[in-house]
Amino acid sequence: MIRIRAVLFALAALLLAAGCRVNRPPNDHAATQTLYDSMSSDPGTFNPLLVTDSASNAAIGDLFESLVRINPQTLLPEPGLAASWALGDGGKTITFHLRHGVVWSDGVPFTSRDVIFTMRTIYDPKVPNSTVSSMLIDGQPIAFAAPDDYTVVMRLPRPFAPLFYSVGFPIIPAHILEPDVASGAFIHTWGIDTPPGKLIADGAYLMTRYVPAQQLAYRRNPAYWMRDGSGGELPRLRGQVRLIVPDQNAQYLRFMVGITDVYSPRPEEVNGLRENAARLHITVKDVGIDTGSLFFVFNRNPRHYVAGTVTNPKYKWFTDPNFMRALAHSIDKQGIINLCFRGLAVPAISDTSPENKIFYNPNLTPYDYDLNRAARILDEAGYRMLRPGVRGDPDGHPLIFSLTTNTGVPVRDQMCAIFKQDLATLGIQVNYRPLEFISLVKALESSFDWDCVLIGFGGTIEPNDASNFLRSSGNLHVWNPSQSKPATPWEAEIDSLMDQGTTVMDERQRAPFYWRIQQILHDELPIIETVRQAEYIAYRNTIVGYNPTVWGLYKPEWMEFRAQ
Repeated sequence: MIRIRAVLFALAALLLAAGCRVNRPPNDHAATQTLYDSMSSDPGTFNPLLVTDSASNAAIGDLFESLVRINPQTLLPEPGLAASWALGDGGKTITFHLRHGVVWSDGVPFTSRDVIFTMRTIYDPKVPNSTVSSMLIDGQPIAFAAPDDYTVVMRLPRPFAPLFYSVGFPIIPAHILEPDVASGAFIHTWGIDTPPGKLIADGAYLMTRYVPAQQLAYRRNPAYWMRDGSGGELPRLRGQVRLIVPDQNAQYLRFMVGITDVYSPRPEEVNGLRENAARLHITVKDVGIDTGSLFFVFNRNPRHYVAGTVTNPKYKWFTDPNFMRALAHSIDKQGIINLCFRGLAVPAISDTSPENKIFYNPNLTPYDYDLNRAARILDEAGYRMLRPGVRGDPDGHPLIFSLTTNTGVPVRDQMCAIFKQDLATLGIQVNYRPLEFISLVKALESSFDWDCVLIGFGGTIEPNDASNFLRSSGNLHVWNPSQSKPATPWEAEIDSLMDQGTTVMDERQRAPFYWRIQQILHDELPIIETVRQAEYIAYRNTIVGYNPTVWGLYKPEWMEFRAQ
């Protein structure tokens, strides 16, 4: 792998040395108004309500619309399929007025029936989905009704501060999918084996082709509801192509030779791209610190480790605060920043990013990297050296566990190697084996056959939108998902704080509830934070209206290519 990387970077250097005069692919992007980019893995589903991974979200994110949108610059809700709304009954009733003239891609009008159907499906206990966690108020669903085809009324048990962020879920077509929900087949509907033409959408683009391990292709939706100030069609691009390229070196080269138009560079690539931006005719933009979270998580799921009266010793380790604190002091964050991110990252302390200016808790104390301290914590907790290089638990079991992450991301391989080496210094053996992304997702969601994973989750503006991660009942509560009742007092406290936080309408007054949640996660350590990368986007200067922010693209419908 090292030799291959060296060859690839040497090839990139030759391109730069040659003045970067490269031939664009036969398809002239400006003439066709087609944007090319890349993604690291195949999607897991085309069903928007069943999405739990970033690849699936990227694959179908432009196909479906929601009632409201969140402006990535102001972070405030804006009209989407709902043209307007009105609050009543002291904030316990909200009436959405839907746009007229919106149609699905098969020509059937979009109406309130689709919104009502989508909400019923979200609340259907037979449909496992990540949205339902953020759509419950004190454990109760929102009541909803449709007085006519273009009005939806939601009635809440009480005022619910995160409502406009919670209702950002994609609306799905009732006339197509109602039979599948009724028959119980919905969880198998719109899988990745579905022909793209069968995906009935209302978004800016329609999928036209999916070739596994190769590409996803899209064309502009001719019936899309949005128009520019002169009544012209939006989006201005006529199509998009997303190449599926698991290897990031290959993604980089495709951007360098002009095959793709946008690229998220790794830290080691940023300076080179900046220095050669003029010759490459690109812009390299610093958009901020990662809004997500990159962390080590340890399996605390008794369904995997407890069989009858037999408990795997790993379960005791991973639920022991002393063991977890020792491991938290064993992560060399500054070393990771220097070696893996070329200095373009910051230590992460909370699961919430500092980019979330209101809800980030700035008062958490970091776990300093200190292997001597880690060894003392282990010794005092009864995890003593059995023999040179091998540490055991109080019952004499050697400390050995597996570690994985998704393949195709060299920086994560490097981070795992650093962690493995430091734990070896403490006498803890780590068996590292990365998995293909789809296999990793299946392990996390269904088989639960894993010990420790280095994984990244996207960030949210509104903490309630992370209910599926934070709440004990959430399907993305990774260390022990979908609990029928909280397994621990601290998880019960988080559930309660999530409820309390939604009752306070003023964001500044709500912040302390979410700060406390961050403190609990920091103290109990179901996850151990690592670092947050400084995010950069590189893109062709021929793209007009391309406005990346740390929270997403601003007005992506207005992007287009100008002639070179």
